[in-house]
Parts: sequence; structure tokens; C-alpha cells
Amino acid sequence: MRKVKLVVIGAGTAGLTALTEAKRVTEDVLLINDGPYGTTCARVGCMPSKALLAVAHGYHARRFLGRAGVTGTDQMAVDLPAVMRHVRELRDQFTAGPIRASQPGEHSIAGRPRFVDANTLEVGGETIRTEATIIATGTRPVIPQPWQALGDRVVSSDTFFELQDPGQRVAVIGLGAIGAELGQALGQLGVEVHGFNRGEQVGGLGDPEISAALAEGLAEHMQLHLGAEVELEDAGQRVRVKAGNTTVEVDRVLAALGRRPNLEGLGLETLGAALDDRGIPEFDAATLRLGELPVFIAGDVNNVRPLMHEAADEGRIAAYNALHPGAECLARRAPLAIVFTAPNAARVGLGWRELPADVIIGSADFRKQSRAVMTEENRGRLHVYAEADSGRLLGAEMAVPEGEHLAHLLAWAIQQKLDLDQLLQMPFYHPVVEEGLRTALQSARKQLGPRRESPDLPLCREAIDWALG
Repeated sequence: MRKVKLVVIGAGTAGLTALTEAKRVTEDVLLINDGPYGTTCARVGCMPSKALLAVAHGYHARRFLGRAGVTGTDQMAVDLPAVMRHVRELRDQFTAGPIRASQPGEHSIAGRPRFVDANTLEVGGETIRTEATIIATGTRPVIPQPWQALGDRVVSSDTFFELQDPGQRVAVIGLGAIGAELGQALGQLGVEVHGFNRGEQVGGLGDPEISAALAEGLAEHMQLHLGAEVELEDAGQRVRVKAGNTTVEVDRVLAALGRRPNLEGLGLETLGAALDDRGIPEFDAATLRLGELPVFIAGDVNNVRPLMHEAADEGRIAAYNALHPGAECLARRAPLAIVFTAPNAARVGLGWRELPADVIIGSADFRKQSRAVMTEENRGRLHVYAEADSGRLLGAEMAVPEGEHLAHLLAWAIQQKLDLDQLLQMPFYHPVVEEGLRTALQSARKQLGPRRESPDLPLCREAIDWALG
């Protein structure tokens, strides 16, 4: 029997970050991992998808360059197998570090553990007694059972990047972040793409106007079929996709229907914790602890905020609470989710579906935004949400150029609990896309009632005197 202070199950982002946090306190930590080593983001998620998008967006820019007077752009061509090799090479660089950090050794073993009780695990015939355990087993893609019979003609984000050539006709089923990004990338690279989505909203957005702005951008590169239930049929070397009155045959289907938690076989039933309909145990949202048990759950597996930076924070929170029982609560950062399509889509703070009843909405249309016009990226819309009485910024949704940067600015402002007046006293350069953000903030403030009596400049008693600083 082995005795340790802390066991971390899973060598993804949450697990590896929990391991790092725990080692600030003790070396008496054991990592147990079943399956691939390294983070979902680096292996099959955010990193390889952004590498593909960088090529696709760059190639698509040839149209703008051609219209702007750059000659020879019509001679450019895509070698899709070479592009996929390039993406895999970058992917392998990104994964090398996490894989090295988590390989089996004295403090890391491979295998699928099972709880005997809250302080005892079994793995590979070995019994491990632990003072606390962190479950960080991640998720896997959802592929309906009937679709699996179609073999490698149906791929998920976990297998997409291994393709030598995705084919010339591809159907993307599900237009959340992954489906929207990969579908647009393939479309920009010259693949005929058909995008299907059960709902009318795309990119994980809730605000109907912002979702419509993103859909308009996606429709430039793929044929969209929204509000569609999809059926797949074997069509020889191809797959037949049916949705309502639409039928298309494609070389490949990318199933982007979401992910399910990897919790099977862990023996959670021995813990006595209540499980929801997805098999996820009930836990405290602040500490990530399962009731009064010395067991914590962190990362994508708990389905709270399935994003890499959130998984990293949850790994820290779980390890901190596991090793400091009764410690002061660690606060979460302002929510921030970004889709790296063109235009960028983002949701910051409270999204549309989470807003209280009494809010004001400021809006900016980027079709005439000067900096965006210069680069022919002038499309999309931004909405900011603020408290109706105080003007404090609550959240935002957007589908705009450079949205990844605007979203960060807004997330920082929301976390600092800034109001519209305070934000409009900040500097805005010209010409930059941030001026579109100023437009949205001004639009919201007009709804607060009387204007400020002084210009949008900080009062001397409230500001640092940079001239004397």
C-alpha cells in the first residue's frame, strides 16, 4: 500500500496545474493518468485549431490584397495535406512540455483508478491511501452511436487534426466554438463546407443580434443550415447528410456536438455523492469540493466553464483547498470566452442569457468603423450590458474584428467593477478598433439619463498627474 498526501487524477490542464500548485506546499503528490498525456487544448483543441485558422485567415487575406493593388495574389494555391502537416508540427511543439512534465515515474503512474472509499484508490493492482483526491479527468467528444458505423468518414475534434486531407466537401455538425472555427478555416482554404446547427444561435452566443452578425460572417465561407436536426446515411465512399429539406453528400463529417465527462469506472458510487443526469457529482462551486468529502473535481469534467484558462484556475483552487482545509475562499476571475473566427466572437462577464431584468444595452455597428474599413474587416456588432441604475458594466457579447483584444479589455473592466463613466474616461487612440468599443459605451451611457456635467476626462482629484509623475 502506498500512502500520499494528495492524488491528482488526470494529466490535462486542470490536473497539471493542480500538481504544480500542490508542489508549492508538498512533494507528497501522486499523479494518475489514463489515456493520452498532455492538455486537450494543446493536443486537439485551442492550439492546433488556431494554427489552422492562422493559415486560413492569412490565405483569405489575398482577396483584400488583390483589391488593394498587390499583384500575383491570384496565383496563390492551397496544398491542404501540407497545411495539415504544418498544423501537426506546431501541435507537437505545443504538447512536448506538458507531456514531459507528466510522464510516468516515481510521482506519476499510468492507469485508471477506482475509489474504494473517499481516502482509498485502487489502480493497476495497487492500493493507494490518500488524504485528498482531485478528479481532473477531462472530457471526450460526443459522437452518436449510429454515426460511429460510418468509420473514419465521421471525425471529431480529437481525430480531425490527424487527417492527411479532410476532403473537398465537408459537413460540420454543430456550430459552437470548435465547429465554427474549423468550418470557417476549411471554407477559407477552398473546401466546400456545409455547416449544420440544431439551434439558431452560433458560436456559443446568446444575444440574437450578435449571433446573427457572426452567422453573416460564417456564411461567407460555408453554407449554413440553422435550426436543423441532422441524419447521416452511408453513401458509398461519401456520407449523405439530411436536414429538413436539405440533402448533401460529403467526403467527411466533423461532429462538433459537444463533449461528455470522463467519469466512468472511477467508482464514484462508493463515495455516496449525489450525481446529476450526466453522472457529474454535486460539488461546491467555490471550493470544488464534493460535500464534506476530501475529494475535489476540477476542469472540463465538471462542466462549469470548459475552457483552458478556467481549467487551470480550477486546478489551482482544488489543490489549494485540498491542502488548506478551511482556508479563505479563492474568487473566480471574470468569465471570458472567445471564438477565433472572422469576425472574432466573444462573451464576457454576464452573457445575454444571464442578464438581470433591469439592464441597459449599448451597441456599436462595425460596418463603418474606420480602422476596420482599412483592412476590409468592417463587419459585426458589439453589445455591452450595464446596470440600469449605477451604470456598472456587467458583460458583453460581440462578433467584431479584433474581438479577442476588446474582450480582454472588457473582462478586466468588469472584474474591477468599473462603470460607464470610468471607462469613458480612459484613453482611446485614433484610428483603432477600440473606438468601436467607445461607441458602444457611449450608446449605453445615453440611456442612463442626464449626461456628465464635465467632459469625458478624469477630475484632477481622482487621477494620477502624469505630468508630475
